[in-house]
Amino acid sequence: MKFNEKTIMAIMVDNRKEEAVQVQKVLTGWGCLIKTRLGIHDGVLDSCSNYGLIILELVGEREKHEELMNKLNVLPGVQAKYLSLELEE
Repeated sequence: MKFNEKTIMAIMVDNRKEEAVQVQKVLTGWGCLIKTRLGIHDGVLDSCSNYGLIILELVGEREKHEELMNKLNVLPGVQAKYLSLELEE
């Protein structure tokens, strides 16, 4: 991995209350690839939304990132995409 390259994955979870456990299991299994994790969902207390967004900063090999994305995308109501950003020298 290049120092001037960053890989970000965005994960939308449609049925958060039911799918969060499965998503968490996948992320835990691939935890060594995850440098930073941010979870976002609308609402607070009694009015929490049932969908959420997770943003990951990944480290490691591109092939492993693709494997993680594929594992997430087979879960019902989950969509994961990633992109790699690189600064020109």
